[in-house]
Amino acid sequence: MNTIALSKTSSYDRMMQLFGGMWFMLLALGVAINIGSSADKSWPSLLSSVCLATFYVLLALLIVTRSPATAQADGVLPRIAAFVGTYMPWTIAFFGKTDQALPNLASTACVLIGMIMMLVTIRHLGRSFSLVPQARNVVQTGPYRWIKHPLYLAEEIAVLGVVLRNPTSLTAVLLVLHIGVQVCRIYYEEDLLRRNCPEYCGYEASRWRLIPHVW
Repeated sequence: MNTIALSKTSSYDRMMQLFGGMWFMLLALGVAINIGSSADKSWPSLLSSVCLATFYVLLALLIVTRSPATAQADGVLPRIAAFVGTYMPWTIAFFGKTDQALPNLASTACVLIGMIMMLVTIRHLGRSFSLVPQARNVVQTGPYRWIKHPLYLAEEIAVLGVVLRNPTSLTAVLLVLHIGVQVCRIYYEEDLLRRNCPEYCGYEASRWRLIPHVW
């Protein structure tokens, strides 16, 4: 990669870090404002909102602190899949939320599980967190000992938690669409790692993608 191309990639990466961090901080602020202005002060609803706001802040921090990539997926489609998969499902938070206790408690459980899984994964992943498929190194510790994409699994569980805050046919459709986009992101990422990290082929031969003994 020549100096000009490297400079363009670095500038693009910094711009995406800034945009991603601001987006999730905006979502966190929106949820926080809703907590203060909502007439519903039931503890399941408040707990669900606090967990979601915390999760958004965590995503913002992960995006702005990730390390530079050694290689990045070519073409427009991987970038489109990355942005749709990253930003689309979290807009569900703007759709409102249910006042019922059970969906809010289920939402809280899913967001907490997703957040804990993400923190454990990041503990082993380090700063190799990205939106667009990028190659940094092949992590084989922690949850990566059993599955290749624990971060995607953690994110999907958290997205399910957001959907449970507003369980409608529209949010269910968005969840299904998001799963499809995430599958595309997984294939793009695996292809990139195969081409840029020689050790990845040996690693992936003995690991499941998301759910052991299923896929």
